[in-house]
Amino acid sequence: MRGILGRKVGMTQLFDESGAVVPVTIIEAGPCYVTQVKNVDTDGYNAVQIGFDEVPERKLTKGERGHLSKATAPTLRELRELRYVNAPTYGLGDVIKADVFQEGDWVDVEGVSKGHGFSGGVKRHGFSGGPKTHGQSDRHRAVGSRGAGTTPGHTWPGARAPGQFGNVRTTVQSLKVALVDAERNLIAVRGAIPGPRNGLVLVHDAVKKPAKKA
Repeated sequence: MRGILGRKVGMTQLFDESGAVVPVTIIEAGPCYVTQVKNVDTDGYNAVQIGFDEVPERKLTKGERGHLSKATAPTLRELRELRYVNAPTYGLGDVIKADVFQEGDWVDVEGVSKGHGFSGGVKRHGFSGGPKTHGQSDRHRAVGSRGAGTTPGHTWPGARAPGQFGNVRTTVQSLKVALVDAERNLIAVRGAIPGPRNGLVLVHDAVKKPAKKA
């Protein structure tokens, strides 16, 4: 599975061949370094560990520095693992750049969504709230009844309610690569991706590729 780590730059728009406006998200992708290679014989499965975001050596532990030194890689903050069906062809220290993907490829983007803190039912789940008339003064955004009374006498598990909103790992699937700028390590994908600006994201081959139109 091809993949690369990067940071979300922001959204903009491009024009396709027909002149239509296409909303895209710009990702600063790589360069990433191969810091570990796993195979079925030694680890039981095939995978490649990649590192991203070079930082000063003092910001890593001694164990992290020792792990990276085996791959002759710089001091990297972020490490992620990509599974492969067959034995990977990468070697320790190899560099993965934005040109690992090409325009027209379908990718999934993983990231941590924006955190909104403790939010009410209207914001978190899209509840309509209570009526805004007939003496209703303080229940405009209340969730209302959440279950029966005597039977079962309690709220069913999993009922939607106010609570922590966002700040969870999210994957947006089947986004089309609209532009690849290998010189500046930039990838543009159609649509939105999770997370704030400068948020860490993982871009890899799409699990579910859209069916071709007849």
